Amino acid sequence: MDFHCHLDLYPNAREVCAQAVEKNMFTWLVTTSPRAFSATSKVLGCHANVLITPGLHPEIVHERYGELDNLLEQIKYAPAVGEVGLDGSKRFQHSYEVQRKVFAAVVAQCVNVGGRVLSIHSRQAVKDVLAVLDEHPGFGTAVLHWFTGTAAELKSASDMGCWFSIGPAAFNSASGKALAKKLPRDRVVPESDGPFAQVNGATVMPWSSDHTAELLAQAWGVPVGEVKLGLEFNSRRLIGLIHAVG
Repeated sequence: MDFHCHLDLYPNAREVCAQAVEKNMFTWLVTTSPRAFSATSKVLGCHANVLITPGLHPEIVHERYGELDNLLEQIKYAPAVGEVGLDGSKRFQHSYEVQRKVFAAVVAQCVNVGGRVLSIHSRQAVKDVLAVLDEHPGFGTAVLHWFTGTAAELKSASDMGCWFSIGPAAFNSASGKALAKKLPRDRVVPESDGPFAQVNGATVMPWSSDHTAELLAQAWGVPVGEVKLGLEFNSRRLIGLIHAVG
């Protein structure tokens, strides 16, 4: 299972997709722009266990802001949305106000269409992401991918009912390991964030969920079998929320 993967951006995307179809019960392919969603749907679509969703990555909002109307239209017909969100890191501060406008418009559209499951980027912007979500009751379900906020922000997000997708690369840092210990265990699902995420110099693949389970088992101090069962249970619940749309 993989709840956040840029399957279309692997160098050998068709081959990796074919392997994911074979190996995974479910793969959530998040796209970075409305145009990418349209193109990827044509090239890699038509697999029952691969979900391709429309998004507009905050890192490229300044380049693709003109595609917002396309995204809002695509959301009407998609059961989930991603990748969307905010990036408050120094590198993208120049586009932060535009990011906020786009994210608010996306969340508002999710309310308009009855709620969606969203895969959300929140690097150095957790407070603002949660504020936008809080301002739009009925938006659906938020899945914060590769969460890197503070422990206090994690608690706030958890108290709001957010889910969290985590992959092996999140354990590369001491802060990531510390946050993993505090995740709400009934709302955690595996992700890869491939091909961007790496562990020991190797690209994380979409079928990395067993590795994630092993790392979570170490963080939580419980048997890996118990974690695998928990992740599968959580995954089926979240897939149910996605399929409940419409």
